[in-house]
Amino acid sequence: MKRFITLAVVFILMLTLCVAAAAKDVTVLFTHDLHSHLLPSREEDGGEYGGYARLMTVINEQKERFPDAVLVDGGDFAMGSLFQTAYKTSAIELRIMGKMGYDVTTFGNHEFDYLPSGLTSMLNAAKSSGDVVPEIVIANYTPDESNKEMTEALNNYGVKKFTVIERGGVYFVVFGIFGYDADDCAPNSGMILHSPTENAQRVVDDATKFCLDTYGEEPVIICLSHSGTSGGKGEDFELAKAVNGIDLIVSGHTHTTLNQPIFVNNTYIVSAAEYGRNLGVVNLTFDGGSVTLKDYNLIPVDENVADNEEVAALVESYKSEVEENYLSEYGFSFDEVLVNNPYKFDTVDEVYATQHESTLCNIFSDAYKWAVEKASGKKVDMALTAAGVIRESLPLGNVTVSDVFNAASLGVGTEGELIAIYITGEDLKNALEVDASVQPLMRSAQLFFSGVEYSFNTNRMIFNKVDYAMLRREDGSLEKIENDKLYRVVTGMYCGQMLGAVESTSMGLISITPRDENGDPIEVKDLANYVVTDSEGVKLKEWFAISSYLKEMGGDMSEAYATADGRKTVYSSLNPIKLLRNANVFTYVLLIVIALIILVAVLIIRAIVKKKKKKQ
Repeated sequence: MKRFITLAVVFILMLTLCVAAAAKDVTVLFTHDLHSHLLPSREEDGGEYGGYARLMTVINEQKERFPDAVLVDGGDFAMGSLFQTAYKTSAIELRIMGKMGYDVTTFGNHEFDYLPSGLTSMLNAAKSSGDVVPEIVIANYTPDESNKEMTEALNNYGVKKFTVIERGGVYFVVFGIFGYDADDCAPNSGMILHSPTENAQRVVDDATKFCLDTYGEEPVIICLSHSGTSGGKGEDFELAKAVNGIDLIVSGHTHTTLNQPIFVNNTYIVSAAEYGRNLGVVNLTFDGGSVTLKDYNLIPVDENVADNEEVAALVESYKSEVEENYLSEYGFSFDEVLVNNPYKFDTVDEVYATQHESTLCNIFSDAYKWAVEKASGKKVDMALTAAGVIRESLPLGNVTVSDVFNAASLGVGTEGELIAIYITGEDLKNALEVDASVQPLMRSAQLFFSGVEYSFNTNRMIFNKVDYAMLRREDGSLEKIENDKLYRVVTGMYCGQMLGAVESTSMGLISITPRDENGDPIEVKDLANYVVTDSEGVKLKEWFAISSYLKEMGGDMSEAYATADGRKTVYSSLNPIKLLRNANVFTYVLLIVIALIILVAVLIIRAIVKKKKKKQ
């Protein structure tokens, strides 16, 4: 019996050692939403974050600790700084990511900002450069059948559903998923979205079988998802819950920072914030069939991190390329100081957080109005921008051309070209109502105007929250908005296209119809014909308008932007007078419905009372 017990103990110990020997530690380094931020970004109140030269230093440090680490990115690697202007011709983003050792990335919605032709050119430029570039994986986003050039470019680059990487005897399957909201944010992508969950499960099953058949090994399954999380839930939470077999989701798109992974259905979901603010490091223990989290860190990339000299030199060379091939056309240089700013403006999060007048956004809309009037010689009645197109704030201290571009880089096929159209006074009021009524449902729809003064009560009926609106002229005088009169309006192309979709978004309850100077309706697809050009035929960009406006201030930020000037007043009141002031059809319909409900209730009560009396 003693001999049997001894042999059993030895067997158990040997079995434990074998299992321990089979388990391996694996490391995944990750970023997402880099948005062409090759240079460090400045915090609004001092300090810096990001920058590829510093990011490279942190990556190298982690690879020294974990030589077999896999380095991946969750998409939106492009669009967000002056370097994007070389996207189509030089593919700067992919080439420098290859230099930094990225193994795999995926597409985000902003990779399609330069339209299908732009992405096609970028992929071909990256391939023909001869540089090492990361693999691109995407499992559920395919070109429209008519777009043969896009299909050829994807094949030429080698884009596929998934890839297999071997490191330290462990096989990693990496695949890409495109989310529903990302697809909504890329209306001109020319791509077809297929079910994220169905395609993810198919890839997991197929890739696992491939690894077992080819290598005789179970793989670690990594999903690069451009879908996002919000409040611990969101599309990637639902993806993990619905799909079996994903070990790790690198979640991009929502610019989320997850200080601890979300864990659902044996899947870890991680995010490291936007613009290279952090390098994510996930250490897992892999036993050949499942993974468990060993350690998780977000390593800050800030001014305390030294530059990698090789990557820093490469970034400088790209700056020279951008200045020569793009900025020279506008008479600006990359680091040119436009104005000294002593005022702390809203952060992007603060712009989104509440309905309010923002001095930062006042600058933008005022700049559009000023620049178009100067370029065209014609009066502009109103200019507007939206929270959804503000990408960064303007920092304290010296504000450069690069800072402005980072803040106003969003565009569809352009760098935010300005358009000048006409709308009726009734539709102008509807635009104000979009700001008042739609923002609680869609934070990016908050609008900021130049040339108007208005107020709204958050407690009023939806689509009738605005209770006061006037045009505000240059001399400060106020003018009544006439419903049937045409007013000249300026905005960015992206925002203009969204205004054209107001009717469908509001289910037909309100509409804003772009018109030409004769009052004839303009189709959204034809808005490109209304881009403003200067006397030399150069198209007016949002960043250029803001830069020129700031430079015109003569060195110091105008005191006009020290505080809000009262152009937008937001308040909450249940005072009946304020609830009914300037009521429109929506409020009257509501009052009629309430009155009918009360009348029906009274009639029912009377009938019940009569019935009881009759029985008595």
